[in-house]
Amino acid sequence: METVTSADGTLIAFERTGSGPPVVLVHGMGFDHTFWDLSSVRSALAAHYTVYAIDRRGRGGSGDTDEYDLECELEDVAAVVESIDEPVTLLGHSFGAVVALNAADRIDTLQGLVLYEPGISFEEGFPVMEQLLGTIRPLITDGEKEQALLTLLNTVRMPEPSVKELRSGANWQELVDAADTLPREFEQLIEYEFEHDRFRDVTIPTLLLVGEESSPGANDTTKTLDETLPDSRIVRIDGADHFGLISKPDRCVEEILAFRHNRK
Repeated sequence: METVTSADGTLIAFERTGSGPPVVLVHGMGFDHTFWDLSSVRSALAAHYTVYAIDRRGRGGSGDTDEYDLECELEDVAAVVESIDEPVTLLGHSFGAVVALNAADRIDTLQGLVLYEPGISFEEGFPVMEQLLGTIRPLITDGEKEQALLTLLNTVRMPEPSVKELRSGANWQELVDAADTLPREFEQLIEYEFEHDRFRDVTIPTLLLVGEESSPGANDTTKTLDETLPDSRIVRIDGADHFGLISKPDRCVEEILAFRHNRK
C-alpha cells in the first residue's frame, strides 16, 4: 500500500495495480479497497489502466481522526488524485459515489466520473437510512460490531456468496473493527442536501450506472442527477441491483471502458 497525506494530516492509503491512464476507485460503506476484488472489476480495469483503489479513512491502511464530516472524505480523494498528477477518472460505488460526486468540482485534473448508485435522497429526510442507523447504532454500542456490519450487508442485499467470501477473507476482522465508522457515514447521508445550482456547473463527463432491479429510490436519484449534471448519461445494468459491480462485473466494466475510451 502507498499513502498520501490529506488536508488534515491523516494518512490515506491506496493500492496501485495495472498500467495506463489512471482510474481511482472509491468504495462504499463497510468495505475497504478489497471490495473491488470481490469480482473481476479491478483486474479487468487494470488490464487497461493504472488503478488506484483507495482505503477510505478509518479502514484498511488509512488513518482516522476524532473529528469527521463528508468534507474530510472529499479532501482524502482530492489528495490521492493530486498525487497522481495526470488526468483522472473517478469511479465510486454507493457512499463512495457520494464522495466522488462531491469531490468532482475541486479536482482540476478530473476528466471523467463514474457513479454507481450514490446513496443520497432528494426528499426531505431519509427514512430508510434513519431506520438502518437506528438498528445498527445500538449493536455497535453493545460491542456487536460483526452483527452491525452483517445487518448492513444483508439490508442492502449484498449477494450471499459475496458475503461469505468477505467473511472468509483475511481482512474480515479489520472490516468488523471498522464498523464503528458506519453511524457517522449514515449521519452524513441523512443530513446531506444536494445543491442543484452547484452541480449544474459541474461539466465533468459523467456515467451514471444503475441496476435494472434496484430500488425506486436509486432510480429516482440517478434520474435527478442526470437531469442536473450538464454532461451525463444513464446506463442500466440488466439483471443487477445495488451490487451490480459484483453480480454483473463484465457488463459494468464494458460500460466503463467505453466511457473511458470516449474521454481520450
